Amino acid sequence: MRSDVRQLKKQYTGQQLKDMSHDAIARLVENPYVKKADTVMLYYSLPDEVFTHDVIRELAAEGKKILLPVVIDSENMELREYNDDNDLKLGAYDIMEPVGRLFTEYDEIDVAVVPGMMFDALGNRLGRGKGYYDRFLKKIPNAHKIGICFKFQIADSIPCEENDVRVDELLV
Repeated sequence: MRSDVRQLKKQYTGQQLKDMSHDAIARLVENPYVKKADTVMLYYSLPDEVFTHDVIRELAAEGKKILLPVVIDSENMELREYNDDNDLKLGAYDIMEPVGRLFTEYDEIDVAVVPGMMFDALGNRLGRGKGYYDRFLKKIPNAHKIGICFKFQIADSIPCEENDVRVDELLV
């Protein structure tokens, strides 16, 4: 499934994927959970993911505390506060990561916005295969989890295992 999605993504230019991100990001900004949230976990998108760079800045400008993941080893990630783009540095897997304050008050996270290679209607998520998000999402059971993807990343069914964590809603 992952290789199929990688091939689908290659059919589009980076600019086309960025343009295709607008609807999902508009839905995210208008989402009632995001609107009332004080603390939002997001991801700094890779070129083949729904483009999040602008919405990170927008939500931070609204006064929301924005948290971004930082890969710390082969199995784990931690969260750091995002202040502005000057706080970002190139990290693991060529992902821009924040160097802000370490955030460990996980019960304060209202919303977690997560990427995925594929999702299904039940909220099952297929990641890139390393398990970082599944391990981390278990630490924030009370946060409202929002998956975000392109329409071509939705499958009828995704095989899931006991360790997989579902999203509460999906935005495309």
